[in-house]
Amino acid sequence: MANRSRFDWFLPGMAAAVALAWLFPDPGAHGGSLHPELLNKLGVALIFFLHGVALPFAALKNGTLRWRLHLVVQASTFLLFPLLGLALLWMAGGWLSPELRLGFFFLCALPSTVSSSVAMTAAARGNVPAAVFNATLSSLLGVVLTPLWIGALVTAGGQSMPLGPVILDLVQWLILPLVAGQLVRPWFGAVAGRNKGRINAVDRATILLLVYTSFCDSVKGGVWTGHGAGAVLLALAGSALLFVLVLAATTAACDALGFELPDRAAAVFCGSKKTLVSGVPMARLIFGAHPGLSLILLPIMLYHPLQLVVCGALAGRWAKRGAEAGGMVPDPA
Repeated sequence: MANRSRFDWFLPGMAAAVALAWLFPDPGAHGGSLHPELLNKLGVALIFFLHGVALPFAALKNGTLRWRLHLVVQASTFLLFPLLGLALLWMAGGWLSPELRLGFFFLCALPSTVSSSVAMTAAARGNVPAAVFNATLSSLLGVVLTPLWIGALVTAGGQSMPLGPVILDLVQWLILPLVAGQLVRPWFGAVAGRNKGRINAVDRATILLLVYTSFCDSVKGGVWTGHGAGAVLLALAGSALLFVLVLAATTAACDALGFELPDRAAAVFCGSKKTLVSGVPMARLIFGAHPGLSLILLPIMLYHPLQLVVCGALAGRWAKRGAEAGGMVPDPA
């Protein structure tokens, strides 16, 4: 109960990072005193190295057998989401700026979350090993599929995007640190397990630094001139609509396949979530010093708290239902 009442500083921290970028954009902008060109990549590497150290391989192995569940999650993440995103962009027409259009599709092309998907599944008495497997598989697939989807959208708009260097950059700064973390896990895994709170704090603080530098360039470049509250409201409405549609689709798929509550929880929570933790670093690597990066990140920054609030309420309801039924899948980690 103490953990539930503990203040969560991450969402207020995002607001503070954006405010700091408005007040002091020079240090975090391209060529600034914080040297964001190098600092951002080192921050990305640190995040994924810590993920590798903390990730229990046994939980991955135990979650591999539910292939129908895996198919629902990955199809939702990398097929349903992008197709809904294309439909949303078509319906929006000229209502959205080019940066916000790209931001919505970037949200749709992102992989699922790892930590919150697993945490929500556990809270709902769901299939935790399957959630760990799917969330991790989604992160690995996203290194290739996310830039491929973005490249397809950009190319369809008459522009070019060199996918080879982008994917190579993602492998270098995301996958290699993740693998390095797994390799040192036999020596540092127990230490990481005892210090989950500190690792999570470092992880979140690094994300806030990336949010700050992402907004610094756009503030200096005047990207927000003429957008302001209108862009935020459009991004919020689009994110909410997208979330409702995906939640309904994943629930319908679970009904059609006859999933019991543990598998349903894993499928819905992994299949409807999008990662801010990986999304901000990936945006920095894919879009580089794009002056509209803050607008590109806006949909995922709004989608993140929305998915936490709704899925948290859903997890509580399912946990109560699971307790009444007497069923629970334990976490093997």
